Amino acid sequence: MRNLSVYVHFPFCLRKCRYCDFLSRAGAEEEWDFYIKKLCEEIRNEALHYRQYEVVTVFLGGGTPSLLSGKQMEKIMSCLHTYYKIHGDAEITVEMNPGTVTAEKLAAYREMGVNRLSLGLQSADNEQLSLLGRIHTWETFLESYELCRGAGFSNLNVDIMSALPGQTYASYKRTLEKVSALQPEHISAYSLIIEKGTPFYEIYDSGQESVSKKMADSIAGTAENWKELPDEETDRAMYEETKRFLAERGYTRYEISNYARKEKACVHNCVYWTRENYVGFGLGASSMVENVRWSNVRTFSDYYSLPAGEKKENVHTLSVEEQMEEMMYLGLRMMEGVSGEKFAKTFGCSMEKIYGEVIQRHRALGLLEENGDRLRLTDRGIDVSNYVMADFLLA
Repeated sequence: MRNLSVYVHFPFCLRKCRYCDFLSRAGAEEEWDFYIKKLCEEIRNEALHYRQYEVVTVFLGGGTPSLLSGKQMEKIMSCLHTYYKIHGDAEITVEMNPGTVTAEKLAAYREMGVNRLSLGLQSADNEQLSLLGRIHTWETFLESYELCRGAGFSNLNVDIMSALPGQTYASYKRTLEKVSALQPEHISAYSLIIEKGTPFYEIYDSGQESVSKKMADSIAGTAENWKELPDEETDRAMYEETKRFLAERGYTRYEISNYARKEKACVHNCVYWTRENYVGFGLGASSMVENVRWSNVRTFSDYYSLPAGEKKENVHTLSVEEQMEEMMYLGLRMMEGVSGEKFAKTFGCSMEKIYGEVIQRHRALGLLEENGDRLRLTDRGIDVSNYVMADFLLA
């Protein structure tokens, strides 16, 4: 049997954060059960395509899937177990927002096989959390974290962010210190990206007006409550401190934005970066199985009204060249890099035959290096990874 990873999207939040461009919205609890009904119909209907696959990871993301009650989560997990072969040691992750779980809910999650939780902290500074539009405080996060440990979860991730409004080098380091002191098994450290379609984009994208004026005009509140983004030098210092600080505390950087203790790397996310098979269920969920990519419809009306087998759109079979590109620019996100042997086995030719000139140029610049069979980014290369990866596009 071939391995398969499953992503399940729950698109509802209590409140959408000001920086978030994910496919999610605040929604009434009455709608959740109807969405779960349609979700399970899709999961059940698609199962016939995956009889020869064994599920090795399940990831419930959102949105805020930790809003789900134990009974609602059980409906989803029961549907997956009924119609798919799930490996006994499968990594099963639920994303959670601090303040949305109880001891009873967590016990129910554990009972149905959830064994990994990803907590979206973002910052240990309450003022920064408020500016982001998060629904929790640092104290709320601590309460939720302790509930997770008390429920027996021994594989926890904590998300943190740098380059936030009002954030200084010192305040970011305090977040690193507070989070690492809790000793989670995994830390994801991202830099804030201002995405189109978000309130932050309207506030920060243009330098023609002062940040305080744009914030006052676009978001209810007083202008003096808003903060400037850190400058480029401070952003860079935060990035460097993340690498140094977490390495000193036993966290191995295994992907550009992810750090883990021994054997605690997120298996599900590694599936994306190594181009293994994964299928997504739910509104807007993406899939890649046997080099065919597609996504689900992105409007609630379409997701609710279309038959379960007709929710796919943008179905595209990847050409050999596109597969090569993906193996390189996704694989180079990982610190171990891309295996030359795997490339040759997959495509019947050497990496050097296709990318020799590109590899030689970036090696000369000190951005790429070889480590045994693998080609990987150097520390300097990681810092300009987008520039390097763009050169592996064949078109």
